[in-house]
Amino acid sequence: MHTRVFVYGTLKEGFPNFGANTGTRIPGAFVSKDRYPLYLVGERRSPWMVNTPGEGERVVGQVFELKPEVLERIDILQRVNASDGYERVQITVRSQSAEPEGELLVHAYLKHPRNLAGAEILAGPFSEYTLEHVTLYRKRAL
Repeated sequence: MHTRVFVYGTLKEGFPNFGANTGTRIPGAFVSKDRYPLYLVGERRSPWMVNTPGEGERVVGQVFELKPEVLERIDILQRVNASDGYERVQITVRSQSAEPEGELLVHAYLKHPRNLAGAEILAGPFSEYTLEHVTLYRKRAL
């Protein structure tokens, strides 16, 4: 069984962590139905989409269908079991194409609002994590 996942940051095609994302891309760009704040945060300049629906902007990203083993690998990368990691939650997205597929219920990796306490917000909120933002990104030291 495949899981549809909306990626908006470093897991997008052509971005730094795309190598971990070996899913099948659904063609086109998608946008979150609800508005969410998307920030660049901390010394690593990581993109954080914060789980506060109704705030921020409608976020642009890509949708992939992931096999269970790929989903597990990305859960580890996103540190979903850590208190300061991302949470995998369900959100609704819409296609931006001229021929909309309608709405899709997908998973997305969002930060809990409590993680913003004391965090250094460097930019945002904005609607899209771009290649310009990537030039600021620092991968996690292993």
